[in-house]
Amino acid sequence: MLRGRLAVTHMSSAIAPVKPSSTAGPKEVELILVKEQNGVQFTSSTLVSPSGQTHPSGEERETWGKKIDFLLSVIGFAVDLANVWRFPYLCYKNGGGAFLVPYLFFMVIAGMPLFYMELALGQYNREGAAGVWKICPIFKGVGFTVILISLYVGFYYNVIIAWALFYLFSSFTSELPWIHCNNTWNSPNCSDLNATLLNDTHKATPALEYFERGVLHLHESTGIDDLGLPRWQLTACLAVVIVVLYFSLWKGVKTSGKVVWITATMPYVVLTVLLLRGVTLPGAIDGIKAYLSVDFLRLYDAQVWIEAATQICFSLGVGFGVLIAFSSYNKFSNNCYRDAIITSSINSLTSFFSGFVIFSFLGYMSQKHNVALDKVATDGPGLVFIIYPEAIATLPGSSVWAVIFFIMLLTLGIDSAMGGMESVITGLIDEFKFLHKHRELFTLFIVVSTFLISLICVTNGGIYVFTLLDHFAAGTSILFGVLIEAIGIAWFYGVDRFSDDIQEMIGQRPGLYWRLCWKFVSPCFLLFMVVISFATFNPPKYGTYYFPTWATMVGWCLSISSMIMVPLYAIYKFCSLPGSFCDKLAYAITPETEHHLVERGEVRQFTGSVRHFISKTF
Repeated sequence: MLRGRLAVTHMSSAIAPVKPSSTAGPKEVELILVKEQNGVQFTSSTLVSPSGQTHPSGEERETWGKKIDFLLSVIGFAVDLANVWRFPYLCYKNGGGAFLVPYLFFMVIAGMPLFYMELALGQYNREGAAGVWKICPIFKGVGFTVILISLYVGFYYNVIIAWALFYLFSSFTSELPWIHCNNTWNSPNCSDLNATLLNDTHKATPALEYFERGVLHLHESTGIDDLGLPRWQLTACLAVVIVVLYFSLWKGVKTSGKVVWITATMPYVVLTVLLLRGVTLPGAIDGIKAYLSVDFLRLYDAQVWIEAATQICFSLGVGFGVLIAFSSYNKFSNNCYRDAIITSSINSLTSFFSGFVIFSFLGYMSQKHNVALDKVATDGPGLVFIIYPEAIATLPGSSVWAVIFFIMLLTLGIDSAMGGMESVITGLIDEFKFLHKHRELFTLFIVVSTFLISLICVTNGGIYVFTLLDHFAAGTSILFGVLIEAIGIAWFYGVDRFSDDIQEMIGQRPGLYWRLCWKFVSPCFLLFMVVISFATFNPPKYGTYYFPTWATMVGWCLSISSMIMVPLYAIYKFCSLPGSFCDKLAYAITPETEHHLVERGEVRQFTGSVRHFISKTF
């Protein structure tokens, strides 16, 4: 049997594939001589993927150095600070172990399917969040939506890392600065750490005053309309964070894939060390019991299900464009299905594991201050910058434990920030091809711009801007973005075609369960979440400070500025396409690789019949 391999572009016109492949990049055809009879040679031909993975533009697409680089990057992005300060508190507040019922339910019907969808979308199309929508051009606006959201999040997320770095530097002392009330930043309301004051709203712990007065200098601001100048200490810490991010990203995934070997694995080492120390503390077992206590009656409360669904939406990291960007650097035949199951499962298990660490120390604090656990249990920045440091300060060798803890926060934050930046960089350089040759300069432009805007969050009143951004930058807008993304893939590009793409990559077509979730369950879930986010909206506040109306309006403008990219781009695309109304619509919903079919009048038709969609799916 004679074998030969030729590039498609050099094939004889006598050989043509029956069905053109939409896979990006050039193909090769394998000719196999199967029989020779009476001087006539009979051959069979098969399209095969070339060994080198190429970008749709024809140039080589960078790939991860090793498969583990990709897995660690995805895990490092998905496992962030919210796994430590959000999930354990929600679990405790909403029925302990019973909370796992709605959490796992929404994980299975929405979290994993959406996670899998984004990994497959990026890997097959090999472009960033905007470029992948060549499969349905009218939806490209959602790509710009998620890029903007990632950019907005970077404005304040890097500030959290700067706080952690500030605390880390402050921990290299024989006595931690948040132990006593004899510092220059302390107020008359400060009461010594050993006093039982958690029930006294008129008193403040040294740890609270260190964060708000010693680090943030919040007492020098009267509100969001009185910010002041950036604090030089926090500005310096923020600059260090930006420098680390730049040199982690400037060369692409070849460099960031090596950085995550430290940033993605270090938190697990530190969490384990802290757990081993935490369970030896008095009251730790009571804290863990409270964390795991099962109250199934809480499942009758709709709010418990809503909070579980919200946690799933935000903890896995779908909708930021990061999963699409990361998977676009995979080899075409990579098993993205297995990756989706592994990484999403590790994310949830990490959230659950971190709860043991957090509540072992909260149980200790509860017993030490002789107060109920709910008096010390909290979520958000207050947990990791006030409550936890306060607990660490009471331990022998407290400085060492503080250094270990804040190193963990740094590594948790850095790789998540890297993911958000990579989403912006990859999404834009894939959309604007001339930027490919200038990645290092463009990366510098993005990180410096982020740094300059972030300076507003390190002023005296910066915590108010931080709270506003945290409330609006990635709330309703990201749920809306993922909803449009799911509709575009499932109902316009088509679940059947999307499943064919996955089969082309991994040799296995997604099962009925995944196709059902993509087609019906996940879009309905996301629509429900968008409605709930509007219905349950509460104006932002920080402590006892309520934001003025104009600040809330600015927040909504920020949120709308990303969502509006979907209709704006759709209108622009529709108006810029040639032909009649029907021709424009046909071009707008047809993959760019099939626009020649539109010209011949062979575009796919959508009948609108439910029976048609079900038959196309199954």
